[in-house]
Amino acid sequence: QLQLVESGGGLVQPGGSLRLSCAASGASGFILDYYAWGWFRQAPGKEREGVSCISGTGESVHYVDSVKGRFTISRDIRANTVYLQMDSLKPEDTAVYYCAVILGRLCHKEVEKYDYWGQGTQVTVSS
Repeated sequence: QLQLVESGGGLVQPGGSLRLSCAASGASGFILDYYAWGWFRQAPGKEREGVSCISGTGESVHYVDSVKGRFTISRDIRANTVYLQMDSLKPEDTAVYYCAVILGRLCHKEVEKYDYWGQGTQVTVSS
């Protein structure tokens, strides 16, 4: 059974940075360099929204408009880990952040398209 574990969340002041990590484990032969990975977030009282995604080939990356130019998604194939570098953080970025995997190469915005999810990590941006 594939498991995804996020880390790197915390409390940061506006304008600060955090780097989230999502490590995959538990699936023999799971190959990061094949499946699309996404980052989502959910703020209190709001629906879960897609933040960023990297395709199975790594050649295509996507960002929601509100984070373009501030967040960067990347991956380390050997470590089976995906990262989300978050810079110039704003209070409206406060949410629980989740990573997820689609058993396919292409990115999707829809939550229901993703097959595996991590447990989430809290990001709080406040002075």
